[in-house]
Amino acid sequence: MSQPAPPLATIAAALRRERERVGISLAELARRAGLAKSTLSQLESGTGNPSVETLWSLGVALGVPFSRLVEPPEPLIRVVRAGEGPRLQSDHADFFATLLAAGSTHARRDLYVMELEPGASRQADAHLAGSIEHLVVAAGRLRTGPEGEEIDLGPGDYVTFPGDIPHRYEALEPGTWAVLVMEHR
Repeated sequence: MSQPAPPLATIAAALRRERERVGISLAELARRAGLAKSTLSQLESGTGNPSVETLWSLGVALGVPFSRLVEPPEPLIRVVRAGEGPRLQSDHADFFATLLAAGSTHARRDLYVMELEPGASRQADAHLAGSIEHLVVAAGRLRTGPEGEEIDLGPGDYVTFPGDIPHRYEALEPGTWAVLVMEHR
């Protein structure tokens, strides 16, 4: 059998590692994340195709940041060229997130580039307790924030809000992209 291609191999190894660290069975993790055991089994074998939402659910169920599930161990010097990096798509919106840098156990923050197109908004469930989102729009226009408190942003605008409550992202112009820092306390 051939090895799965990254990032699937990275995700598979991370899921096994984190599940074993927590000391729970495949069935228990599937239950906690609201997934079918067969789906989780496929992900751990590197044959599944996880969405952003699936990985967020698994991260919350394991008590780890999303990045710990998609980021391989980091070398001393790391370069991510434009268009490279683990790029994941939303199931419900024209939304892509590329992880640029994951935090360590001492610096609990992750850095992403988000690409969005007008259409359906990306509804995000609450992340780990104490999570804070910091976002800077690079191009286009974006509506984001906690449900019922969304604000419109343009190029160069910055916003921060709690990531541990439901929130959303919606592109208002084609070619919208932003830099997101997820801070985990």
